[in-house]
Amino acid sequence: MSLTGLGFYDTTIVATLLAVTTTMLLWSRVRGMVALRALQRIAMLVMCQLCAIVLTMTWVNNHFGLYASWSDLPGTGGSGHLVMSGPPPETADFSPAARGTESTFFRGPASRLAGEVFVWTPPQYHQAAYKHDRFPVIELLHGVPGEAQDWLIKGGMPGRLATMMAHGTLEPAIVVMPTLNPGGVDTDCTDTPRAKVATWLAKDVPRLLSRHFRVLSDPKGWALAGLSTGGFCAIKLSLQYPKKFGIGAGMDSDPFTGDPAVLADTALRTANAPVTLAQKRPPVQLFAGTSAQDHWSPPSHIFALQRAVRYPTVLAPPYILSRGGHNWGTWGRIEPALFAWMNTVLAPPQSQTSRGTLGGVFHKILHP
Repeated sequence: MSLTGLGFYDTTIVATLLAVTTTMLLWSRVRGMVALRALQRIAMLVMCQLCAIVLTMTWVNNHFGLYASWSDLPGTGGSGHLVMSGPPPETADFSPAARGTESTFFRGPASRLAGEVFVWTPPQYHQAAYKHDRFPVIELLHGVPGEAQDWLIKGGMPGRLATMMAHGTLEPAIVVMPTLNPGGVDTDCTDTPRAKVATWLAKDVPRLLSRHFRVLSDPKGWALAGLSTGGFCAIKLSLQYPKKFGIGAGMDSDPFTGDPAVLADTALRTANAPVTLAQKRPPVQLFAGTSAQDHWSPPSHIFALQRAVRYPTVLAPPYILSRGGHNWGTWGRIEPALFAWMNTVLAPPQSQTSRGTLGGVFHKILHP
């Protein structure tokens, strides 16, 4: 019986009710000497208390997602897999954060990883004209080492995107900045025996957003954009999960053949490398940019990906700056081109009754 399943929770409810009912029925019917009767009543009270405690602890665990299974209780999950605690997506609470964002900390039920997520909603999200609309999502993936709030502190987000949206050069979209490496474990956004980071980003984070925000379900309404390791992940996850992410853009990305320093297992690294995933030809739109002076992410990385891509996968012409290192200054200079390109492939907000491209066209006419 699952620790977090309804079966166990219902059992604790029934057990508590039975304990209380039995105590009430037998309270005046106990037999024996005074000491014996007192002992029997104490035993019934203790049973009631134990059942109530188990019921309360089960409710708290289900609400806050402290443990996902019986094997989680020792903190190991029964293996070397990283197990973290936190509330599940359904009960995660968002609170005001820096630069007009909201933040929450939650645990993903699929990956059993937990991390912080920042979310920014455009002004249109709260306007009456858009109250029935679902919005596209732009997920920004940070580098390693790094954290989600680097986009706010160092990257000037979401201000830069808000300006583009205000000027009409980028569709109104929900901007999301999730933790890329929960628990500090870097796997190049790959599911490994140690940590299911791909599952965290491709399943748990979207589940959180779908639960709390009006988001599009079409992959054309889900875009990933990242820098350094985050850029690698943005392109990798789009190729690996095309039914969720239809758009992936990387700036100064790690080598698309995979990094042996991160994934020592050759088979695992090769299977999760973008140049390998591209062989499946998923219908996604990709963008890759870098600087000719970036020794960490030379243009040759992009050319290797370009050779691997085949239609219906589409890689935009490589965007290569002549100057710039592996830093926020360079990434800030790539961003205008990246998001201008993204605006040509990202689905616009759509009414919940709209379907497909036609609904998006009408939306652009009604909400210029």
